Amino acid sequence: MLGIVLGLLLIGFALSAPLTGILARVGSRVGALDSAGSKGHVKELRPVPNIGGVAIFWSVIGPIALGLLAFYAMPERLLEWAPAIEPHMERARANFGDWVVIVIGAFVLHVMGLYDDRRALSAWPKLFLQLGVAIGTVLASDVRLLHSNFGSGAGEIVSIAITVAWIVVIVNAVNFIDNMDGLAGGIAMIAALCFMVATIINGQWFIASALALLAGSLAGFLVWNIPPASIFMGDGGSLFVGYILACLAARTTFVDAAHPDYALGTAWYGVFMPLLVLAIPLYDGVYVTVWRVRRGKSPFVGGHEHISHRLVQLGLSKRRAVVVLWLLTAVTAMSGIGLGLMRPWQAALVGLQLFGIFLVMLVLETSVARIEDPPQASAKQPEKRE
Repeated sequence: MLGIVLGLLLIGFALSAPLTGILARVGSRVGALDSAGSKGHVKELRPVPNIGGVAIFWSVIGPIALGLLAFYAMPERLLEWAPAIEPHMERARANFGDWVVIVIGAFVLHVMGLYDDRRALSAWPKLFLQLGVAIGTVLASDVRLLHSNFGSGAGEIVSIAITVAWIVVIVNAVNFIDNMDGLAGGIAMIAALCFMVATIINGQWFIASALALLAGSLAGFLVWNIPPASIFMGDGGSLFVGYILACLAARTTFVDAAHPDYALGTAWYGVFMPLLVLAIPLYDGVYVTVWRVRRGKSPFVGGHEHISHRLVQLGLSKRRAVVVLWLLTAVTAMSGIGLGLMRPWQAALVGLQLFGIFLVMLVLETSVARIEDPPQASAKQPEKRE
């Protein structure tokens, strides 16, 4: 199965790279360029196509859909093509419906994102549709965070609510971080690779396969998206990438206390691995939301308050700012892979490391914010004496 997973990593790249290049040329010719977005949105408009999400989507969902179709219509032929999956066929049958639900949800958000890229939607309709897709996904499938930890009854309701919130938050976190050439694609690729390694370690091969396709397709997209970008992923890409990452993370078993030899560990704090892997986009989303709300702005109306913009304002080039955030993502993500195997003091050190990274980022961001927003002069000015 490891060979299949690594092969799918290459397939994702082989599909995405040329398709993204084609879309970059087609988008320029037909005028499918970056748009201003909804009212109040602040961005630097460039004559660059924003339909790269199409390549990412079909490079991931296309092979998954073909695999589901082959499994449903001709399982014997599928076993001839890939005999390594035979020991996992029972699990595949049990999870078939869940994968269909994930594909449908991904398609809905992808189409919404494509529509938003052409005709800007306001924030609330987008949020309600995201909530609808998240709720539908969780109720119609076994996509759950902390499923076994909470049990049934009231615990199941809590698990559903947490998972719905998780999907919506990650979708928007990836969408928020898509504000500079190569940033969202690189961070999502690193996250997908780390989740892929975790699922390979614990033997969740079908999830690992989907993550391999996602990482490969993002790598192929980055060939054309690294600064200066020839194409953007747009909302048609960022919403899909956030959704599929959130769903696959929720499907992954990061800790299993019932089995002492579980590959990813038995410590309860292992469930926080997804937060470490996606720490940078989550931090950015929380910071930007708080910053905007405190100033009476809508958190969904774009601006230049993101950590990437702050790093550029501090003197880094855009390319270096992106690389810095890639490296920070790699550091936090790799720290999380073995979290459930660590002793409590080791896990505490990882937590302190993450806190230290966040603290440095916060200091940098607030330093720029003070320059941009100098203290307001007193309302009562001293009288001038003639």
